[in-house]
Amino acid sequence: MNPTATIETSQGNIQLELWPDKASAHVDNFVKLAEQGFYDGLLFHRVIPDFMVQTGCPQGTGTGGPGWQVDAEFNDEPFVKGVLGMARAQDPNSAGSQFFVCVADAPFLTGQYTAFGKVTEGQDVADALSAVDRDGNDRPLKEVVMTKVSISKGEE
Repeated sequence: MNPTATIETSQGNIQLELWPDKASAHVDNFVKLAEQGFYDGLLFHRVIPDFMVQTGCPQGTGTGGPGWQVDAEFNDEPFVKGVLGMARAQDPNSAGSQFFVCVADAPFLTGQYTAFGKVTEGQDVADALSAVDRDGNDRPLKEVVMTKVSISKGEE
């Protein structure tokens, strides 16, 4: 059984199944950050209807990370609604702590970004997050907070 994550937000919870068989370094990084409490209290800093919601920046601006980078683990998993992906800068090997949940199919991301999980419950929460009022930079006008990320390692 794959590990799972619960993202508690100010709008409700999102449950995820993580895919260590597709992107082991990204799953390990995400689990490590979650277990250290890195994600607790961070904002959803970018929300785009019919695309995705993004969080995981310690500055809340989309420019920060944990102080290290994770090399890309591109795989053949299609970016469809509910897929969890790792955000990055232009360099494919620049992922750190920021991640996104697709709220619509985004096939142009497949093979360009690392897919490392999928929503199993709470897609309606991600969808609602994508629809909040936002500014010209797709930043929510009212803060949407990721209060806690909990990990369950599953059973072998």
